[in-house]
Amino acid sequence: MAADKDSTRGSGDAGRHDDLGPGPDDGKIRQGPESSKSLKYSQEVTSPEDEPEREGRSLATTHHEVIRQWAEAREGVPATVEGTEHGDHLGVLRIDFGGGNDKLRHISWDEWFDTFDSRKLNFIYQEQRSDGQQSNFFRLENPNREDA
Repeated sequence: MAADKDSTRGSGDAGRHDDLGPGPDDGKIRQGPESSKSLKYSQEVTSPEDEPEREGRSLATTHHEVIRQWAEAREGVPATVEGTEHGDHLGVLRIDFGGGNDKLRHISWDEWFDTFDSRKLNFIYQEQRSDGQQSNFFRLENPNREDA
């Protein structure tokens, strides 16, 4: 069964770019009528050089390189949830940290970011928990839709 699972996944390195840049919004968070309170209280990150103001601080960005570096530092791979596709469009976006979820299909960063940008999503995340341990927490939010 494990061989079947592996053979249905794409390579996380396929289409990998070492310099993705900021994306169409220069890394700035997208605002809208359905922006969450957590987005409003998050520190905006617009560059890989930006540092959290304190441990455990919620951060938010649309900067492609910031997101990719954050995920890869945690051995995360861009993925989509199988069965949530809309025709030939990707479904729910995720980052796979190797938890063994059979429903995740690895995709390229190009595919992930094309969908991220076309849906006008924000990436809300933490570098570290308040106790100083590395955090894998992230959430995707569409500030224009309640059900993002």
